[in-house]
Amino acid sequence: MFLRKTGIGAATAALLAFAANPAAALPVEWGTGFQEAASPVMEQIETFHTELFWICVAVCLFVLALLVWIVIKYRAGANAIPSKVHHNTLLEVAWTLIPVIILVVIAIPSFKLLYLESTIPPVDVHIKAIGKQWFWTYEYPGSAAGFTYDSLGLSDADAAKASKPRLLGTDNPVYVPVNKVVQIETVGADVIHSWAMPEMGVKMDAVPGRNNLTWFKATKTGIFYGQCSELCGARHAFMPIELHVVSDAEYAAWLAKSKEQYAALETGATRVASK
Repeated sequence: MFLRKTGIGAATAALLAFAANPAAALPVEWGTGFQEAASPVMEQIETFHTELFWICVAVCLFVLALLVWIVIKYRAGANAIPSKVHHNTLLEVAWTLIPVIILVVIAIPSFKLLYLESTIPPVDVHIKAIGKQWFWTYEYPGSAAGFTYDSLGLSDADAAKASKPRLLGTDNPVYVPVNKVVQIETVGADVIHSWAMPEMGVKMDAVPGRNNLTWFKATKTGIFYGQCSELCGARHAFMPIELHVVSDAEYAAWLAKSKEQYAALETGATRVASK
């Protein structure tokens, strides 16, 4: 996810506005790596990615060296009469066994990472993210919350006025407390969407008629941005996610304010209240 060039206007203004705020996690143009990890899951993803990268580099260098050696040693000038080799048991065992060993080495950390992502620890905060064409609706159920609100992407003018990045800022961000396990329940109201937050290592499809669960635990406060990552229609690029990770006290204050600002959910109801 990268900021698109838009001249010296909106994109430059957004970058300058956020350059002075180290707590805002933003993608950068021409970036080749991950954004800085802000959760244990994302840290493990980065570690696995690095291990896999160097394994790929080693395999590519080995194959390249082998090809160069074969081209030089078995070129026509050095072998006027080519040899004919039909079978080589040792070679056939080697080129079967070595890839299997490499795949096992890759599979072990891969399965560990999949287990970490799919096993949700005891939950501190539960949020339901409902994907709609083209915005997100969030439900904070339970006795401590009990409200619902819509989160729409800002227009270019509103984003510049609010000093938020283009195509990433929203009118009503998501708030979560730092160092707490947050469970995200995703569902699609119309078509398939996908709730993605790169710094948290989270990407979960929101499918109509199916409730999917994922989780993250933010290890630092700040503002983080994501987007719908499933092609969902004409305005797919205009349904961003803005996440504010705050202290426990700030989160409690936001909950109290939001319960007054948004209409309360009726117990057991599926009605979505407008703001």
